[in-house]
Amino acid sequence: MEQAISKTTIVNQLQQSILQWQGFAPPTINASKRIGLGDLETAFPNGVFPTGSIHEMLCSTREHTAATTGLLCGILASLMKNGGVCLWISTNRRLFPPALDHFSAAPEKFIFIDVEREKDVLWVMEETLKCDGLAAVIAEIRQITFAQSRRLQLAVENSKVTGFLLRTDLKKLTTNVCVARWQVSSLPSVLEDDIPGVGYPRWQVELLRVRNGLPGKWQLQWTGNGFMAIGQDIAEPTLITQHPNKETAVELDLFETRQAG
Repeated sequence: MEQAISKTTIVNQLQQSILQWQGFAPPTINASKRIGLGDLETAFPNGVFPTGSIHEMLCSTREHTAATTGLLCGILASLMKNGGVCLWISTNRRLFPPALDHFSAAPEKFIFIDVEREKDVLWVMEETLKCDGLAAVIAEIRQITFAQSRRLQLAVENSKVTGFLLRTDLKKLTTNVCVARWQVSSLPSVLEDDIPGVGYPRWQVELLRVRNGLPGKWQLQWTGNGFMAIGQDIAEPTLITQHPNKETAVELDLFETRQAG
């Protein structure tokens, strides 16, 4: 019996050591490193959102892109609390910087880099991920190969900067080394006391793949200064391929206001 317990202890210790070698925070400090995503964070090893890694976010439609951007801005606001700025790289930027304030992300702490070719997006991301003074680097891309994702992961292993890939072409989803694959969609907002208008943004967040973690689905709402978990009794959203509805209006403000200007 003692021998069996000893083997179990050794295996657990090895698992924790491997997770730390891969950049995951140990459970002893998980409370201090939480970023406010509630039960969603329990999907990650030791219940800690993995920083210093690359996250892949799937954006199959314009509405998915708007919803994903809104959720991501809330995450970035938490990552920037300890200082640092964020870099946003793209070939066709539609983000309206002043709208970042809606998700408590200071626009003046973002640097936008617009390039002409997608291969330049990945090159710029790789080089900027090596700068340990940054809180995060975001890149809008269509596709990425395993080798390219590996180069990005090698870049963050020393700097501990967190990277986010917004994938817009899902026809060729190949294996890569990203720590998690996200898919975000909008849910209907809820108005208080039947007041007309648009309520706080709500999302269904699905982790399709989590390295050493537990994939699943969660529902979150933005409260004005952070995330709040909501019940699972809300109907699943209908994916929109042509025209946005009022539930996605807040996230689309991140894009449309810039175009109107």
